[in-house]
Amino acid sequence: MKIILTGHKGLVGTYLKKRLEEEGHKIILSIDKRDGKEVESLGEIELNEKVDLFIHAAAFCKINKTIENPELGHENALNAFNVLEFCRKNNISKIVFFSSSRILSKEKNPYTAGKIYGEELCKAYKKCYGIDYIIIRPSTVYGPIWDKTQRLMHIFIVNALQGKDLEIYGDPKTKTLDFTYINDFIDGTMLAINNSEWCKEYNISGGEEYKILDLAKFIIENTNSPSKIIIKEAEKAQPQQVNVNLSKIKILGYNPKVSIEKGTLKTIEWYRKYLQENPQKF
Repeated sequence: MKIILTGHKGLVGTYLKKRLEEEGHKIILSIDKRDGKEVESLGEIELNEKVDLFIHAAAFCKINKTIENPELGHENALNAFNVLEFCRKNNISKIVFFSSSRILSKEKNPYTAGKIYGEELCKAYKKCYGIDYIIIRPSTVYGPIWDKTQRLMHIFIVNALQGKDLEIYGDPKTKTLDFTYINDFIDGTMLAINNSEWCKEYNISGGEEYKILDLAKFIIENTNSPSKIIIKEAEKAQPQQVNVNLSKIKILGYNPKVSIEKGTLKTIEWYRKYLQENPQKF
């Protein structure tokens, strides 16, 4: 297939682009802020060839920052509109939209609002303009890459390697996340894309609800770090317990292979080597 991809410099986009190309697909256009290209500039682009699929992976994904600045959540919503309008005007018949498993939580915030809008817009553009969609809802994806977004796994590992405190926001006895190793996540995404049945929503995770406290202890132990664990009050509108239902993606054959312990060890070793080669990152 000939594909347009946004967010190709991020964690998900980097690995997804590689897998798509390995499977013989052609990325004819990539858009990412890190290249100085904004999704909102899509309206200025003229296509000279038929595009089979648009994959929209670009988004701002830090909930606490969208609460501080709601405009960031609105930007996610606006970019979803820009992408679907581009598909409509250029007769692109299929879109993969990366939403978030956080929309399934009871906590609501500008981030989840923007993602819900994007999902509903996909359904509206199917009804009104015949554009098929797949909605992917990731859950705390992590892996061996320098995560400029600075998700929790990145923060914990870098802080542990530096001997800095690891902070947990919420009750350490109950606060959990359902982590997803990047290779498992890409496997699930490709199963959804290659499936013949479209207009579906798929949750993708590692399938294991895991205590943040246990993760912090595991990282400290396996980095031989003097870091301490600091408990702070729960952040506003942040999910405190996450356990993702994988029943729909498992029907397609999804079976996560990398446990949180194994994936964390792989990620720690990558970060350790990367920081040895790039000490300026400390």
